[in-house]
Amino acid sequence: MDIARRIASTFLLAGFCLGALAAPKDACSVRSPAHTVALLELYTSEGCDSCPPADAFVRGLYGAGFSADQVVPLSLHVDYWDSLGWRDRFARAEFTQRQYWLAATARERSVYTPEVFLAGREDRDWRSGDFAASVRAVNARPARAQVELTEVPAPAGSVAVEARASVGTTDRGAPLQLFFAVYESELVSDVKSGENRGASLHHGFVVRQWGSPVAIDSQGGAALSWHQPLPAGARPEHTGFVAFVENTETGEVLQALLLPDCGAR
Repeated sequence: MDIARRIASTFLLAGFCLGALAAPKDACSVRSPAHTVALLELYTSEGCDSCPPADAFVRGLYGAGFSADQVVPLSLHVDYWDSLGWRDRFARAEFTQRQYWLAATARERSVYTPEVFLAGREDRDWRSGDFAASVRAVNARPARAQVELTEVPAPAGSVAVEARASVGTTDRGAPLQLFFAVYESELVSDVKSGENRGASLHHGFVVRQWGSPVAIDSQGGAALSWHQPLPAGARPEHTGFVAFVENTETGEVLQALLLPDCGAR
């Protein structure tokens, strides 16, 4: 039995699924639930021949029975493979820096691809049915932060999104920040050289834009506005937005939220 089927058979589908998020045409705002949603970060590269299975895993999460109310995926392409035969068009140095930072919070001395972090902690169980148990463990925790995402009207070719977050009194004073990212799915690259030469690589939830984080203030709140042109060639119907609250000292992610592009509804 393949991983996707094993996950589907071991994980109950929650009522607030990705399809539910995308259903109402006039619903351009979502709010995080009362439990903690697991942020999944995949560090990957088109130059790495062991990465396509991980890319497929992330791309197929919602089809395998998971929901946006349980896990929010992001695929961050690193640039340290770019000098080894193929330049990844989605790679960014800041994603490499973030991967090293997450590894340092776990006292790891090295990074690799594909590497998965779940709620800010490395998770090597994504290759097995144990991944579902890891997600359940995160979901079992009451949310310590609330996040809201709202897409507002913007000129064609650009997006405008507002993100808000709040935390309870227990976490006020901790080094918390609100992060924001724009992702795109249904991406395909025909690789001409390097380890994946001749392959057509399919990607989902690829981070195309990464906003500057905003600190949670002494009152426990933070807000940011994002109004930027979409990356050249990006298709709005395949884009979406993610916001999350993270402790920038420990790497722990307190809450995550996903909003598909409202124009695709």
